[in-house]
Amino acid sequence: MKLSLGLPKGSLQESTFDLFLKAGFAISVSGRSYIPRIDDEDLDGVLIRAQEISRYVEEGVLDIGLTGLDWILENDSKVEEVANLVYGKQGFRPVRWVLAVPDDSPIQKVADLEGKRIATEVVNLTKKYLKKKGVSAHVEFSWGATEVKVPQLVDAIVELTETGSSLRAHNLRVIDTLLESTTRLIANRDSLRDEWKRGKINQIAMLLKGALAAEAKVGVKMNVPAASLEMVTALLPALRKPTVSKLSEEDWYAVETILDEKVFRSLVPKLKEAGAEGIIEYPLNKVIP
Repeated sequence: MKLSLGLPKGSLQESTFDLFLKAGFAISVSGRSYIPRIDDEDLDGVLIRAQEISRYVEEGVLDIGLTGLDWILENDSKVEEVANLVYGKQGFRPVRWVLAVPDDSPIQKVADLEGKRIATEVVNLTKKYLKKKGVSAHVEFSWGATEVKVPQLVDAIVELTETGSSLRAHNLRVIDTLLESTTRLIANRDSLRDEWKRGKINQIAMLLKGALAAEAKVGVKMNVPAASLEMVTALLPALRKPTVSKLSEEDWYAVETILDEKVFRSLVPKLKEAGAEGIIEYPLNKVIP
């Protein structure tokens, strides 16, 4: 049995490969090849644009794939969303499709776009948005470099942004957000009815979610004298409770837990003050609840 997997080529490729590696799957690709090597004999991967993946999964050409919610909606694809994976090219946050105009444009609100021209890669999403707002405007497909088309070629654009830096660099002002999108692991509905494929898909989903859950967390170990144990453990948040075990040295304990990295950096002085010694921080690949 094999499971066919669609992986996004382009801006999400490297971050997707990194996520799979932390989940336990090493993926590599050479040169301009579109067929990656995966160290799991049950998986056959292919690199294609994220814009196309949901269509191929819906049609059963692929069993599963990773693509954005935006492209699922743009293609109106009938697929099953197995996992919501919040990661992107520049960090672990959703991306946004925004309606933007030049800083000096007289357009101030969506209603001002009546009869105007808009360029975007997500034509269907934009048309649905305008219809909901009761605005009639001409929406044209953009093949790229959408930011440079205003105001000479179009009056406004609907463009993808993660940090907003590109829009600011092109002196563009956001009027509204059409959609917040995150990466989704999607599956073909017939594939999920197959017992073996469903089990494999669920395994991949669990490991990917575990890898993401570990991104902002660290493992922490420390030695604590018995007299300080209660004070130290009271300071430590944990998934359940800190693990406490006796050391060979009398009246000393080893304390271990998992917590947010940002929380830990502020806790270190407090832990030292409470009596902890030999404090160690280590990275995590996966956290499986």
